[in-house]
Amino acid sequence: MSKRRMVTIDGNQAAAHVAHALSEVIAIYPITPSSPMGEWSDEWSAGGRANLWGTVPHVIEMQSEGGACASVHGAAMTGALTCTFTASQGLLLMIPTMFKMAGELLPAVFHITARTVATHALSIFGDHSDVMACRATGFGMLASGSVQEAMDLALVAHAATLESRVPFMHYFDGFRTSHEVQKIEELTFDDMRAMIDPQAVAAHRARALTPDRPMLRGTAQNPDVFFQARETVNPFYNDCPAVVQRVMDRFAQVVGRSYHLFDYVGAPDAERVIVLMGSGAEVAHEAVEALNSKGEKVGIVKVRLYRPWAPAALLAAIPPTVKAVAVLDRTKEPGAAGEPLYKDVLGAFAEAVASGRRTGLPRIVGGRYGLSSKEFTPAMVKGVYDNLVAPAPKNHFTIGIHEDVTHSSLSYDPKFSTEDPGVVRALFYGLGADGTVGANKNSIKIIGEDTPNFAQGYFVYDSKKAGSMTVSHLRFGPKPIRSSYLITEANFVACHNWAFLERYDMLSSALPGAVFLLNTPYPASETWDKLPFEVQQQIIAKKLKLYAI
Repeated sequence: MSKRRMVTIDGNQAAAHVAHALSEVIAIYPITPSSPMGEWSDEWSAGGRANLWGTVPHVIEMQSEGGACASVHGAAMTGALTCTFTASQGLLLMIPTMFKMAGELLPAVFHITARTVATHALSIFGDHSDVMACRATGFGMLASGSVQEAMDLALVAHAATLESRVPFMHYFDGFRTSHEVQKIEELTFDDMRAMIDPQAVAAHRARALTPDRPMLRGTAQNPDVFFQARETVNPFYNDCPAVVQRVMDRFAQVVGRSYHLFDYVGAPDAERVIVLMGSGAEVAHEAVEALNSKGEKVGIVKVRLYRPWAPAALLAAIPPTVKAVAVLDRTKEPGAAGEPLYKDVLGAFAEAVASGRRTGLPRIVGGRYGLSSKEFTPAMVKGVYDNLVAPAPKNHFTIGIHEDVTHSSLSYDPKFSTEDPGVVRALFYGLGADGTVGANKNSIKIIGEDTPNFAQGYFVYDSKKAGSMTVSHLRFGPKPIRSSYLITEANFVACHNWAFLERYDMLSSALPGAVFLLNTPYPASETWDKLPFEVQQQIIAKKLKLYAI
């Protein structure tokens, strides 16, 4: 087994690394924030980079997302190993073909940077409204919550689709994971070779449409047989969760990282539990460790496999001591009895009680968070736990906003922090297209790859990009970093544009004694006198170390 190397990359590159290695046909069409996966694949194939079987994947850019999906459908029909990358409206344009692919039990993987679907307004940022709109297609749904998971579960998805014959959506949060740079362990071709079952590949190829073995597919059926034929997929979906867990177990043996359909983190005798998926689960993981260290009894369940839904596995993951459960959805389904994950969890408990497998229900509430990449912090996680101990916990709540129309929002203490004092936290304020983001990406990669530190970089800019303010959030330290939220307590603040001093309160996030690096148009002898009075006051009050360039 070849030695794995540590690399500092973002979620898009992590997923593309596996997808390119395990595909023969990759059909692409660009859409933010998934486009880099297609760009990486195209670049690698253009440079002659081979896949696991020694051939260079055929990457073709179509004229629409519908065309890309249809190409994947056709490639799978011919026995090719195939995938695509998309998000948001692009994914929705693929829905008709997705129903066909799932109905025909065609192995394939769609890697999705989960993104907001345009409603009252367009948004390029991340939530789960696109993937939740596809949950009836019959595709398996596998959720990643970090850059490392985006690489690991991409491999699980490619292996599981071949062994189960169920096509898969492998999704991770747009921008928060797709564009977050993290130091991770890169999977090798030897790892992938150990994970992909050659017999499953051979069986897929043997089912290919070919004149040598004529086979009828894609017929039109009438009421006399359609219903019966539609039910024939049941054994494949019934077996799929066990197949996914078997693949995850094999991954643990090969690589050493363990995954389950539902991963529980927290106190073994927890009384309050949150169920959620995606990058928010990493934030909740950090909050749970901090709260339990102070004597709380709380936990979280990270949903890995969302479809096919495996209620028995969910209930087995939740401690029997649990009295209250909060289910968090990163989507809104107007007019419904609740959001999708909430209803699935509620249904799992209710069916268990109705069948006699459980004797009672814990209190179960649901809420929404993080729509369009709205911040989700450990303080908000604590607010959700606090709601669960209220005499009458609020149901169908929102967290992270002040919702003053129907008053659904929960209150929380924004000062609650779980930041590790051993982690260096730096903020860089720049102007879009001035090179700040690019320089900081290089900096965090140097720190990650040339020092023993773990590193994280996340870059905030709005949809205008060029000409607007950008904020780079960099963390590095000796331990793995789960902090999938913005920095509010910085050891280092840099301002790359003097005009920002008059417009933004950049030093509010600076810790006492922090370093403030200022790009100034004035000589050093004049810089202090040119600073706005409020900035001078903050520097003095916090005893900041000011460096002017």
